Amino acid sequence: MTDSHIVKSYDDELNKLNSLVIEMGGLAETQVAGSIRSIVRRDVEFADRIINADAKLDELEHEVEAFVIKMLALRQPMADDLRKIISALKISSDLERIGDYAKNVAKRAIPVSEASQVNPVHVIPRMGVMVQQMIKDTLDAYVSEDADKAVNVRNKDEEVDEIYNSLFRELLTYMMEDPRSITTCTHLLFVAKNIERIGDHATNIAETIYFMVRGKPMLEERPKGDTTSFTVV
Repeated sequence: MTDSHIVKSYDDELNKLNSLVIEMGGLAETQVAGSIRSIVRRDVEFADRIINADAKLDELEHEVEAFVIKMLALRQPMADDLRKIISALKISSDLERIGDYAKNVAKRAIPVSEASQVNPVHVIPRMGVMVQQMIKDTLDAYVSEDADKAVNVRNKDEEVDEIYNSLFRELLTYMMEDPRSITTCTHLLFVAKNIERIGDHATNIAETIYFMVRGKPMLEERPKGDTTSFTVV
């Protein structure tokens, strides 16, 4: 086999790896959007579809893992190529976790649909839109290898945390004022926490992309915006 054939084959493998990661990202983004929709619309049937679709993300993560192991063993990549391959593996893991959190959100649609409606639920779609945009931007940054865009994504996570902190306090206050809302609000607290964690994993991906492109980690310490552990109402 000539050197040109070897190079083309290697490039084809890198392109396939990128395609798998991008496919995972698109599916994760769809899962998040669907899970939020199932909560807001109290749509149990749609929630079931989101829950069942998570298996596809798991399958793709296993495929990425197997493909990376094969490439490492056969190609023995170095420098930039090694960073790209390892980054793809790390990103696929975060995308799989995003899918898990989306599934957790969808599961809450069942009890929420059976409970009374509460006003704070209107904040959930806002958080959902923000983390969906973070996922989209990380995928764009991954495709274009744009480190600056990855930094912008990480900076958005603090805003998601602020909304989560505000919603957390609002839901606690709502429960104190109307004990009949405790069941619904408790489920919404879990929903909000899962969305906040999705934002964290999108931030993980952004940091991985930055390292992939620049060859060094972000120097700035990640802001710790979630203060709910210390909240007193």
